[in-house]
Amino acid sequence: MNISVFFSAIIFALSLIFVLFKPLNIKQQNFGEIPVFELMDFKLMELNEKGLTTVINGDKGTRYNDRYLVNNIDYTDNTKEYLANMKANEGVYRENVIDLEGDIVYTREDGISFSTEKASYNKETNIVVSPTSYIAYIGENKVTGSYIEYNNALETTASKNVTVNYKLKER
Repeated sequence: MNISVFFSAIIFALSLIFVLFKPLNIKQQNFGEIPVFELMDFKLMELNEKGLTTVINGDKGTRYNDRYLVNNIDYTDNTKEYLANMKANEGVYRENVIDLEGDIVYTREDGISFSTEKASYNKETNIVVSPTSYIAYIGENKVTGSYIEYNNALETTASKNVTVNYKLKER
């Protein structure tokens, strides 16, 4: 066999392989944001020079670079005169703002409480805002409305479409 026929056969076979066989096309997949870590049945405590300031409990917590996502959040703020507690089905804790959703109950140790479905709490300003309807209790008095903004530091409340059931004290 002639060497030129041998190399011609090899070149022909390689040409057929090049033309007939297509390389495997692998698609790039984007998995989105990947959590830094996940916690189950956890308690997160924040401390400063004055002591314990914040406690967050949850069934499941997922930490991303810029936020925590918490299921069945139980948030306690101990930075002001009165201890404030918020519970919700879901919470997003980003910087100094906590966004809550689902069966939210806000209580303060002096007897003020309200429940709603969506709220946002700013730790720096100590303001809770709920753009949805709410039911609040101040002692034995009941307040309902379509919007509430409660300033925990100044102990002031702003609300819209308010209905108040106020119990008068007997003498």
